[in-house]
Amino acid sequence: MAAQLAFASDYMEGAHPAILKKLAETNLIKSAGYGLDEYSETAREKIRKACNAPEAEVHFLVGGTQTNATVIGALLASCQGVIAAETGHVSSHEAGAIEAGGHKVLTIPQTDGKISAEKVEEVLNTFKEDGNRDHMVMPGMVYISQPTEYGTLYNRQELEALSKVCRSNGIPLYLDGARLAYALACSANDVTLEDIAACCDAFYIGGTKCGALFGEAVVFPKPGLIPHFFTIVKQHGALLAKGRILGIQFDVLFENDLYEHIGEPAIAAADKIREGLKENGIELYLDAPTNQVFCVVDNAFMEKLAQKVEFSFWEKKDETHTVIRFATSWATTMEDVDELIKLIKQINE
Repeated sequence: MAAQLAFASDYMEGAHPAILKKLAETNLIKSAGYGLDEYSETAREKIRKACNAPEAEVHFLVGGTQTNATVIGALLASCQGVIAAETGHVSSHEAGAIEAGGHKVLTIPQTDGKISAEKVEEVLNTFKEDGNRDHMVMPGMVYISQPTEYGTLYNRQELEALSKVCRSNGIPLYLDGARLAYALACSANDVTLEDIAACCDAFYIGGTKCGALFGEAVVFPKPGLIPHFFTIVKQHGALLAKGRILGIQFDVLFENDLYEHIGEPAIAAADKIREGLKENGIELYLDAPTNQVFCVVDNAFMEKLAQKVEFSFWEKKDETHTVIRFATSWATTMEDVDELIKLIKQINE
């Protein structure tokens, strides 16, 4: 039986060849553990330079959910919760990891996956003005992602507005960058790593979905935001003994601007899929510009396509139609994209 075309997620491949090469070259070199090695420190310096944040703390963790749970848990007091879009990753696709850590996710309405500064301010003001607020979960921080769960992007003005609201209310703004490379590679994007470091109190640079075997780089632009964060990471079982494996990967990703360009093949592939869907009369659920393509198909079409293509079920639109997602990655080939569009055309005829 022929293998299915794989468009279910953006971490189905292993790692960028340059990372595998460097891991092989350094394999038998002995180094300190827990991210205290020379490769991790070189990677930290490269990330600081890319973010124009020379004093930033940089910590390497293994996966996205683990990173979100560790950072959010460390930023919040026990009486606080995190504001997030109702479609946000911590709200919908992390199996209650934040709640399992003792903090409520305070969901608010979104538009195409994004929350607005105005809505955040409304929530904060409502809490302050409520006479029963001492009996309620206090909003203690704001969570966003770039790109969002729907592949959309915050522009610089929106990010700056969110930052202003958070800082005027004394709460941190945290950005989940699991797919950040695909935002940076997108022509519709006007937000740089430097902008993120200037606007956010904490964020992470995704590796798992962006060319690494695994790993995320947490950045605190201003040091000391979370005292003893290294120890907190250890408490969460998130401190990798062979930390140099993480450091080496980010050292490579931030060599010669690789991270800023690694997502370009994914964007080109996703753009071609979007055009192919339109040409075949298939409705885009929303016209996101990054590496996730959402469309609405009837259930019979979906069942036929699933026989030859791996994709993600997203949500039911109605009794006879479903929203599905195709995700491309740094390693997606145009040959696979062409085959996908060919199959869509055949089923649609």
